[in-house]
Amino acid sequence: MMGVGAVLKHGISVMILTGFAGLVAGACSMAIGEFVSVYSQLDFEVAQTKRDNVMCNREENDTESGNEQPPNPFQAPLIRPWASAVAFSLGALVPLLAAAFISEHKVRLVVVIAAVTFALVVFGTVGAVLGKTPAGKSCARLLIGGWIAMAVTFGLTKLIASNGL
Repeated sequence: MMGVGAVLKHGISVMILTGFAGLVAGACSMAIGEFVSVYSQLDFEVAQTKRDNVMCNREENDTESGNEQPPNPFQAPLIRPWASAVAFSLGALVPLLAAAFISEHKVRLVVVIAAVTFALVVFGTVGAVLGKTPAGKSCARLLIGGWIAMAVTFGLTKLIASNGL
């Protein structure tokens, strides 16, 4: 939404529409990426287990070698893609809802930045609590990463638009 906001001064409906398209595309991308990542890890672990079993079977002193079971493919691979899609969607709803009711261009951008900043702090805190990690570090990483992403998106879109595209 920051990219569209960089070049469209009017037309809140276009900003909302592209924000919604980004939400759907991003959620799908996160889910598919997580699915591929988890199954790639599973493939690696299964192959590693087979290699380990071959090595252990060659060793005469190891009598417990054939007892390893490959990882259960139904534990994380089915849950993590959905969790990523839902988490992305929740995060993407924040700027959509913040921008939906503000017609003034500059005010809309400031409200989007403020709402996203607040959401990043909330998500960072929740993630830290769930992961039992320091909240300050988690929030700082999310804030800095989110601000950089917004700035890069805004700046590159503004640059491209100013060059006549």
